[in-house]
Amino acid sequence: MTEGELDAALDAALALANGALPATPRRATEQGAYGAGRAYGVDGPHGVDDSYGVDGPCGADDPRGVDDPYGAKRSHDAKGPYDAKGPYDASRAAPVRALGTDPAPWEDTGAEQAPGTGDTRATSATGDTSGAPDPTPASHAPTPWHDARDIARRAVPGPLPHATAPLGASLGRTLAAPLTALTDLPSFDTSAMDGWAVSGPGPWRLDRPGDAGILAGHVPTAPLPDGHAIPIATGARIPSGATAVLRREHGEVREMRDGRPRLHAQQPAPPGQDIRPRGQECRGGDQLLAAGALVTPVVLGLAAAAGYDELTTYPRPQVDVFVLGDELLRHGLPHEGRIRDALGPMLGPWLHALGAEAAAPRHLADDPDTLYEAIAGSRADVVLTTGGTAAGPVDHVHPTLRRLGSEVLVDGVEVRPGHPMLLARITPHRHLVGLPGNPLAAVSGLLTLAEPLLRTLSGRRAPAPYRIPLWSSVHGHPRDTRLVPVTCRDDDRYGLMAEPLHFHGPAMLRGIAAADALAVIPPGGGDRGTEIELLELPWPADWTHPGPAPAHGPGRGTE
Repeated sequence: MTEGELDAALDAALALANGALPATPRRATEQGAYGAGRAYGVDGPHGVDDSYGVDGPCGADDPRGVDDPYGAKRSHDAKGPYDAKGPYDASRAAPVRALGTDPAPWEDTGAEQAPGTGDTRATSATGDTSGAPDPTPASHAPTPWHDARDIARRAVPGPLPHATAPLGASLGRTLAAPLTALTDLPSFDTSAMDGWAVSGPGPWRLDRPGDAGILAGHVPTAPLPDGHAIPIATGARIPSGATAVLRREHGEVREMRDGRPRLHAQQPAPPGQDIRPRGQECRGGDQLLAAGALVTPVVLGLAAAAGYDELTTYPRPQVDVFVLGDELLRHGLPHEGRIRDALGPMLGPWLHALGAEAAAPRHLADDPDTLYEAIAGSRADVVLTTGGTAAGPVDHVHPTLRRLGSEVLVDGVEVRPGHPMLLARITPHRHLVGLPGNPLAAVSGLLTLAEPLLRTLSGRRAPAPYRIPLWSSVHGHPRDTRLVPVTCRDDDRYGLMAEPLHFHGPAMLRGIAAADALAVIPPGGGDRGTEIELLELPWPADWTHPGPAPAHGPGRGTE
């Protein structure tokens, strides 16, 4: 029996054991034999991230969901034909080489294999691999999800050099120095209400009953004698001698027999009532906010009130976005095998919410020289690419990084969707984040690698870890972390819970468009009530939004 026949028999036996028909062999597409990581389809013709992987026809727990039906760590017998001791033993493969050195033999064939993926040999309809070249081993194994985020966070030593900018230009940046009050707030005793400034107990004489009194921005010229009152506006400076402010709705002016009006209080006006004393909010020199605080609209208002015209902040990192793929349309309906670009319109605003400044996305053809020139010519702090991170014939990111002599820091991540993502150091101060081409897989890469990197560059603080119980059980991948869109809802027993949503395939955005967060599902999954980590989205969560149909109803316990 040939290797292909043996493998087909093993696949059939495993499919039978799982209650499913054997999957048909993968078909080669314009995205590469396995379509991994490209915007076309769902990373392969049969499933999510993998032709047998998560959400594919064999389910999340299918033992074949390991990047490739012939890849490493198959759950077939450890002594099967493709295990470490089989005919494709690592000792037969070409040696691993450093980036930028002479090409390995498999590069010359055009059938480049992404590190960490499975065998990329051409396979016939019967699964026969006779005559195919031996596979080349991965340069290293994919990185665990939490480790990948930590590597991205530490890829740069710290924020970009700080600078001083006008208040309006500081919005969305991070304070590089503490915000210290330059004056007392308020800087003088201030009326908190419209009414009358009064001195001593009432009733009070009104010396100028028809006068507008003291207005905001005016300085009282004379002290207020005991037993007298004067009209005053909210925000106006309290005259010396005043002991309280009587609200307009609590006072009544009466004409006395002597013809002089008197102000009577319908409610007591104890000393200090409705007066904001000088320095009530802060004294000059008080620290209002620590370095690292995000400059929000409210912070701009506080800074202005405290006397600032400009702030010292860390600038927003500059990002160039390169959208790769000849199959992508920028307008109109999909047609003739071409699809709409969903990432170009989404990435710029998302990056801005993460604290970066992104140029308008550039759409690049599937051409290695075009990609090389774009990356080599960029002067942005971070280059973001979409698609092309796998091993197909038009996946040019890895060869381009080798051509540039870049240092790959993360090459594949143990996460679904989005495992072909990568992080590379182009120069000591410039980095590249390679996102898969499928929309939700790209979001996974954005939050896994780009967000921690941009957070460090912009000086933003890491959000506090947040955990929440699952509303329903969620299947997990055997080894990889899963990122699943969830909406939050209240439960009488557990309180706020995370309910998984439908439409979480790597090519889908419908689920995350209605999600409050992404749930970090560890390998093996979680049952109802299991506390899981939430990965927050960079905009306010709408806890009351019903979202799309949940993945399962309360208490069903299935995904």
